Order: sequence, then C-alpha cells, then structure tokens
Amino acid sequence: MFERKKFNHHYEGAIEPFKIIGNTYFTGTTPASSHLIDTGDGLILIDTGYSDTLFLLINSIYKLGFTPYDVKYIIHTHWHWDHTEATAALVHLTGAKTFIGKKDAQKARQYFEPDVLLSEGDVVSLGNTKIEVVETPGHTEGTISLFYETEENGKKYQVGTFGGAGANTLVKGNYDYDNCRSDYLESLNKLRKRNVDVFIGNHVWNNDTERKGVMLKNTGENQFIDKDIWHKFLDFCEKRLYEVMDKD
Repeated sequence: MFERKKFNHHYEGAIEPFKIIGNTYFTGTTPASSHLIDTGDGLILIDTGYSDTLFLLINSIYKLGFTPYDVKYIIHTHWHWDHTEATAALVHLTGAKTFIGKKDAQKARQYFEPDVLLSEGDVVSLGNTKIEVVETPGHTEGTISLFYETEENGKKYQVGTFGGAGANTLVKGNYDYDNCRSDYLESLNKLRKRNVDVFIGNHVWNNDTERKGVMLKNTGENQFIDKDIWHKFLDFCEKRLYEVMDKD
C-alpha cells in the first residue's frame, strides 16, 4: 500500500474496470485513476488520465455496460497532465461539461478549456448524486477533494477522495506555487474532520485499488469499505511531507 508502480508506457498499466460500490466504478489505469459515477441521469467522470490511455478509458466505460456518450460532467481533482491530458479529446467526442478548481484553471487551459470553476462548498449535482467540493491546496494551488453519498443494498456510504496527495510538488525547487507546504498541512487537517466509508484514490497507490478490485471480483469481499484507511492515508501523507522537508 502507498507505493507507486512505474511503467515504460502508461498504457501498460491497464486495469480491468469494476464496480466499487453503489453507483461508483473504477475506469482508470495504474498510472492515473479515473472513476465513473452513474447518477441515473448521465455519467460523471472524475479525472481522465493521460492522452495515450484514453482508448483504455473508453474501452472500460463500454465494458461496464455504459457508453462514453452518456458522460455529462468531467470533474478534475487538479490540473496536472496525468489527470487532464485526455480531457480535450473526450470532450470533443462526448460534449461533456468540464469542472476544475478555480485556482487551477489557468494552468489547466494548456490541456482543456474549463466550463465551470469550482470553489469551497460548491456542489456538483446530476441525477441522484450531489458531490461536495472542498478546496485542499498543496499539491497544486487549486486542488479539490470530493465527497458524496452512495447506496448499496439499502445502506448508505460516504465516498471521499483526496484530490492531490502527491509529494513531488512539495520538494524544494519543484513547488507548484509558494506556501504549498503549509497549505498541504492545513488541507490534511481539514480532511481529517471528514468521515469517509469508502476512500477512492486518484492514483491506485493511494488505496491499493488494484489488489482490492481483484479481491472484490474473486471473493466478493469489499475492502474498499473501510472507515480507517482514510485517516491512515492522511497520516501517511503528513509523515511524507515532513520527510521531504527534512531533506532540504
């Protein structure tokens, strides 16, 4: 857990798509996660990934029994290319409306043109799903985290994602913007106030997505339902921040 795999080509990290819980599905790859939400009135996609894995994303959507033409909204956790590079092509195909944190909008425009700029407390609503937006800067200035409710077998679950856990932009000389380290720490403290039943990472190393998906398929045991992993991951992120700072 919490370790990143490396590939010579992004498409080598293909993962068979699967339902995580309720209306939430994994459609991404090992290098960069994407999640699909079936709202009953169209699909919401969280992050699109690299341009050279777009064909994998589209194939995954079809494999799950959906069509990319039903993607109505694309929400981006932050502007980095591994989360946005495929967006322009997907918008060209589907006409989907794009969303991103307002402070990341300028940098995101090198990959796509945002339609909606999101701020703290905004709610993205479609069909049966309302996604709350929480600003969590640090990894980038406009990083956002997302929270919503899903239901399975009559039970409701709180789903959450930390939109920018990466420490690469916290390394001295590689900052995305000034004050990123203090903002990152404040974001972690803000996220600790959240109760999350199902943690979906925007990279598979965040929550051991691939292994848990295989286990879910083979045994029916859903290890994505875990009230503890959210806080364990936030503690890991804080520890790693201090390790980065100690290397200055």
